[in-house]
Amino acid sequence: MMDVRGNFPRSMRISLFITCYNDTLFPETGKSVVRLLERLGHQVEFPFEQTCCGQMHYNTGYQPEAMPLLRRFVEVFKNAEAVCIPSSSCVAMIRDHYSKMAEAAGDAALVRDVEDLLPRVFELTELLVNKLGVEDVGAYYPHRVTYHASCHSLRSLHLGDLPMRLLRKVRGIKLVDLERIDQCCGFGGTFAVKNGEVSAAMLEDKLRCVVNTRAEVCTAVDNSCLMHIFGGLHRQGAGTKTVHLAEILAATEEGMA
Repeated sequence: MMDVRGNFPRSMRISLFITCYNDTLFPETGKSVVRLLERLGHQVEFPFEQTCCGQMHYNTGYQPEAMPLLRRFVEVFKNAEAVCIPSSSCVAMIRDHYSKMAEAAGDAALVRDVEDLLPRVFELTELLVNKLGVEDVGAYYPHRVTYHASCHSLRSLHLGDLPMRLLRKVRGIKLVDLERIDQCCGFGGTFAVKNGEVSAAMLEDKLRCVVNTRAEVCTAVDNSCLMHIFGGLHRQGAGTKTVHLAEILAATEEGMA
């Protein structure tokens, strides 16, 4: 495996916020982030006091109930050098809503703590490319892969081509473009529950585009989207798997031997 640590100016102490979704349903994503960052020469910390960012509560109308989760997040990560979150939707919740939630609470100290912490919170691809300055992470993944751009990654975080820049540097990969990449998969958290028929119709459009690529793997930066897409693919009997981007970037030739 190539040594890519020379790409970095120095080793960082990176705190991992794994998100409740990944922790409960997709633990391999968090493990992959740890393997990837440690391979690149960084120290990864996992604060056990972490819970949820509060997105589900806030977006469903339970905004007062989201406040204790905001306070816990700030308290747990206030001393972090950098916070890595392998979920664009959670990062969007923190960036788009934490400041105004703190202001609405009338808590000046909390407002200051949030504003101090926000510049140190990164989605995984942002951390790698924009903060750490690396695109080639030494990954090897010999599969035909297509990339789904989640709504939060596109419209809230404006990740642009960061995920694709990382994927293009993966050895052995065959990347295929996804038609209508900017269209929502239909999940949208509780949207899929409250508007099931609309969500299912949106998913059908997305599945058609994924299947047309003939990809072995569909990847994204959000496991929520990937779970929704995989459910549809599985019901159709399609052979395409879904794999979080972190798992592809963490893969090595030695690991597949």
